[in-house]
Amino acid sequence: MVEVRYMDKPWLKFYEKGVPEHIAYEEICLPQILERTAGEFPDKPALIFQGFSITFRQLQEMVNRFAACLADFGIQKGDAVAILLPNLIPCVVAYYAALKAGGIVVMNNPMYTDRELERQFNDSGAKALITLDLLANRMIDLRPKTSIKKIIVASIGDYLPFPKNLLFPLVGKWKKMAAGVKAAPDVHRWKDCLERYDPVPPYRDIGFDDVAVYQYTGGTTGVCKGVELTHGNLSKQVQQCAAWFVHFKGGEEIMLAALPCFHVFGMTISMNFPVYMGWQQVLVPKPQPAPLLEAIRKYKPSFTPLVPTMYIGMLNHPDLKKTDMSCIRGAFSGSAPLPVEVIARSSSWIVKKT
Repeated sequence: MVEVRYMDKPWLKFYEKGVPEHIAYEEICLPQILERTAGEFPDKPALIFQGFSITFRQLQEMVNRFAACLADFGIQKGDAVAILLPNLIPCVVAYYAALKAGGIVVMNNPMYTDRELERQFNDSGAKALITLDLLANRMIDLRPKTSIKKIIVASIGDYLPFPKNLLFPLVGKWKKMAAGVKAAPDVHRWKDCLERYDPVPPYRDIGFDDVAVYQYTGGTTGVCKGVELTHGNLSKQVQQCAAWFVHFKGGEEIMLAALPCFHVFGMTISMNFPVYMGWQQVLVPKPQPAPLLEAIRKYKPSFTPLVPTMYIGMLNHPDLKKTDMSCIRGAFSGSAPLPVEVIARSSSWIVKKT
């Protein structure tokens, strides 16, 4: 039997050509990464939702406006800011704005019950909440049981292209994609907050060792537990991704951002990594087979990080026959084993082409 020793690093022979053994990490936090990317690719699309697109310059301005808003709402360095949103433009903006304002982001699952959310809000000590109008009335009723003072309400209809933006107020509630929000103190509309503040964010001295995110576990062994992730953790994660996917260049790819950003997998690979790389994110808030295939047909993403159930769902969906998958140059799967038979069935488009 051949002895396999750790010090020989036998795994290195499985690394793709160009992947380094070691990384010289740059000490730069995510808010500064966004600033740099906006400087390098100001007019490149950063986010696209249902055909509505914003550039990195616009994303940076929105982040600065909302960071100024959060500071005015009393958010100081180390205060927790809860985000209860699917993959929408306000989700990405609120995340980076909270970090820029010195806050600690708490990403919450919109599918959770009030009991589960109450525990996470109280465990994290969240002082502000950004949520969806579909959930707002529940959160207004839940607020007295928490430390949340301010609620900011976004809508799916906030960012839609013409003529969807004109039709949404008429059909949104009918299709259960929008809801009325009852009057309550300290409840603010998302777009009003951005319009009210200049893009002059507060200065916050944040470092690699400062906590940036309370990421809650899935609770498979009991109640969900809040894991502290530092700015260094988040920055090194995206730098590792850049080192691993060595054949993909800055400013050149389109990411299918379908992994939920409230999960750490989606937060890292679908949201933070494309910001680091200057890639466009095609936001898919409902990552089911039909919307995924529709997004691929419309926007031709070149990089698709998904979980096995998403790949399996697309392979078994009738819309696959009318979807050209050749745009995909790289596919990434995680969170669970990807069955060998699924890899074999999808090898024509799931295997990275170099």
